[in-house]
Amino acid sequence: MSPPTGDQKLIQIVDAALADSAQRSGKWLACRPGCSHCCVGVFAINQLDALRLRNGLAETEKTDPERAARIRKRALDTVARLSPEFPGDPVTGLLSEADDEAACKQWDDFANDEPCPVLDPATGTCELYEFRPVICRTFGPPLMAEGDLGVCDLCFNGATEAEIVACELKPDPDHLEAALLEELEKTTGAAGETIIAFALVRETGN
Repeated sequence: MSPPTGDQKLIQIVDAALADSAQRSGKWLACRPGCSHCCVGVFAINQLDALRLRNGLAETEKTDPERAARIRKRALDTVARLSPEFPGDPVTGLLSEADDEAACKQWDDFANDEPCPVLDPATGTCELYEFRPVICRTFGPPLMAEGDLGVCDLCFNGATEAEIVACELKPDPDHLEAALLEELEKTTGAAGETIIAFALVRETGN
């Protein structure tokens, strides 16, 4: 399935914003190839991210089938491990939308030590880097989330609040991602959030 026509534009906007923030961040940014701190512990991704990852795996199967097979096996193994305690529907891979205290605690306690199946354990690098989710593209620099400006634990050590604010990343100022998600749901029915392992082995949202 092809992503909405605006998805490539979204990625270009996000990547340009990241490059600008990284330049302003300079020495404060610890992110380097092989640093996989943010690749351990599951996190929610949307249907655009899931589709991008599946298309990336399909492309990899054409160009490097052995690498694709390794990714798929890690994803299948991860799904098998996580399914019994999955905070959602393990058949579709969709996360629960409940926001009560019990549901929030289940999610907070879920798979915090689980490495991403796309992470190459030998090199500590992403094997679907070109197709990675938006959250993966924006982790590290200061990013506003739920009213707070957060940064990676490894970055901005010793920086003042003003120095952090000056490097804020604004990845999608025109809210293009929300519009594309709405378009995707209208045209395909794909909706809801999942995690990377399930995105790679389930047709989520269908």
